[in-house]
Amino acid sequence: MARVNEASLGTTERPPEGLQAGQAAPLFSLPDADMETVDLEQFRGKKSVVLYFYPKDGTPSCTLLATDFSDHEDEFARHDCVVFGVSPDDCLRHADFRDQHGVSIRLLADTEGEVCRKYGVVHEKEANGSTKSCITRSTFIIDKAGTVTHVFYSVNPRGHAAEVLGLVKSLR
Repeated sequence: MARVNEASLGTTERPPEGLQAGQAAPLFSLPDADMETVDLEQFRGKKSVVLYFYPKDGTPSCTLLATDFSDHEDEFARHDCVVFGVSPDDCLRHADFRDQHGVSIRLLADTEGEVCRKYGVVHEKEANGSTKSCITRSTFIIDKAGTVTHVFYSVNPRGHAAEVLGLVKSLR
């Protein structure tokens, strides 16, 4: 059953161009921290995928989210699910962040923001008279068929990984 779960984590609005539950997950290929390519298509029919987007390596909230998902990685794997974090940071920055904080999940580098745009997690922010693109902390659960089953925008990182794990367990 597909659903959008926005209220549970304090989300009040979905970006107008945001991906919704029930839609096919946009395909992509991105390099990870070790510069190995991850292709979403390779998991279709085999594993569910948790894809979470975050603004920047090393910030307190992004670190909490990455380490929390890493702490639950074995449990996700027991339910035939892989977890990927995506940000605009490059592979070298991801590797430093991973090594510094003991992150075990794969971090994907979307340096051009193409995948972030496909998933509708880019928003414009105005500050000091100029506008810049920012990433909305968001999570997508994708089932083995490649369909987005759950969507979270403006994620509060505290307890989020455990909540997502509970939803992944219900996909069976």
